[in-house]
Amino acid sequence: MNKPNFIITGFPKCGSTALHYYVDAHPDIFMPNKKELHYFTQSNISKLNKGPGDVEAKKGQVKNLDSYLELYKNVTTEKTIGETSPSYINYPSCYEQINKTLENPKIIILLRDPIKRAYSNYLHLLREQRETESFSKSLDLEDTRKSLGYSDFWLYTFNSFYYDKIIEAKKIFSEVLIVTQEELNSDTIKTLAKVYEFLGVNSEFIPSNSDNRYNKGGLYKKNLITNFIFKQGIIKTVLKKFIGISPWMKKIKNSIISNYHYQANPIDVDTENKLVNLFKKEVINLSNIGVDTSLWNKKFLNK
Repeated sequence: MNKPNFIITGFPKCGSTALHYYVDAHPDIFMPNKKELHYFTQSNISKLNKGPGDVEAKKGQVKNLDSYLELYKNVTTEKTIGETSPSYINYPSCYEQINKTLENPKIIILLRDPIKRAYSNYLHLLREQRETESFSKSLDLEDTRKSLGYSDFWLYTFNSFYYDKIIEAKKIFSEVLIVTQEELNSDTIKTLAKVYEFLGVNSEFIPSNSDNRYNKGGLYKKNLITNFIFKQGIIKTVLKKFIGISPWMKKIKNSIISNYHYQANPIDVDTENKLVNLFKKEVINLSNIGVDTSLWNKKFLNK
């Protein structure tokens, strides 16, 4: 029975889509057509569906083990088999089940500047026309949304707390690699060589899509095209659930919507300072365990 021996997990909006497609391009690695399976966190997240668009967004998730393993029926000669689910890292209670079911898989954890991650998360829901509040107001609403049963994707600061979850992952899994989105973007080839070496495949391989950038971020002018692409709906759900979004689909999508892209306004200084204070200890702790935070907000370094 084929099943994953490595997982790309967390944190949301930290480059898991890009890394999924980069490793999928390697001839010795098998990745299913679908990503963001979220099978092992179903008990944690399936009922968190009270936010706008949450029910539709969760329809593509894998609900049972048979469906999960079915995704690996087409494995042939590949010995390195993976999956991508950003939610796993946020729920340490699922680590033991993952480790037992997949027999100690290798774990790749993606993270980025926690403030940029939180804002990117906010902009994602703004693009989908689900978020209607300002970034500052949405941060104030986080506890309320959590209590109402919104999907954890609405919890912008929750998704930016990394340290304790990484420590717990290292207790359970014997092989854990931490990759920052900043290093993946600034030196993709070097970072992929490190990832490939960690996975035990040819680290000199350079994927043909290494120059591609996925999920550009920012905002897009509202029109029929961008509404169709970004808003939750049945066509989007069917694609994710039964077909999977392949790299060429992403490339076509990005080409179509690039004409409507514009940069979002920067975070206001008061909100930025609030988040610096919130995450400063977190960043110090990450630096102490070897995470390269040199490209993160310089205010984290201020005493």
